Amino acid sequence: MFSEFMIRAMAAGLGVALVTGVLGCFVLWRRMVYFGDALSHASILGVAMAAGFGVSVYLGVAGVAIFMAFALVTLTTRWVWGGAIGVISVIALRWRKLIVSTVSEDLAASVGVSGKVEKLIMTLCLAVVVGAALKTVGALLITAFLVIPAAAARAMAATPEAMVGVSSAVGMIGAVGGLSASYYWDWPAGPAMIAACAALFVASRLKSV
Repeated sequence: MFSEFMIRAMAAGLGVALVTGVLGCFVLWRRMVYFGDALSHASILGVAMAAGFGVSVYLGVAGVAIFMAFALVTLTTRWVWGGAIGVISVIALRWRKLIVSTVSEDLAASVGVSGKVEKLIMTLCLAVVVGAALKTVGALLITAFLVIPAAAARAMAATPEAMVGVSSAVGMIGAVGGLSASYYWDWPAGPAMIAACAALFVASRLKSV
């Protein structure tokens, strides 16, 4: 039996896995991997600023991440479940627009969809996820948690909707497996979850050969 602490950790891990599974697909489709990497490293600055000003770590991380989101969009165009539900709701409501703008910004413009607006929304969603996932996965592993489940799903899904579902499932299985390994064998929780997701990725590649 798991302790109450582990049950809470599982709930947080599942929340992070659910939303990173969805968002990770767009990160791959839009080739935004470096966005997640830059935002996750920027979150470390948020921790330092929060400590310096005596405010909540989550406020510091979210503030820096959102600032970086606006900065990254400008440069390239010249808590856990609450954040997860919010991000997934935004993606669900704007699914068609996000897909069209991901396929082609010119195509999006031809049907009245602003590619720049959709990119900004996606980047802000990424910033929220980075802030929410900081304590669960760790600043330096968030990018891996975004990319690996989505990469595993790519080999097992034929449609964007199926890829999103499989990606979330892979992340959630990896989260439960990694946290279980952490509990029973005293492994670091974040790396254990990433290792479990990586094992599922390898299995998906072997299956597709």
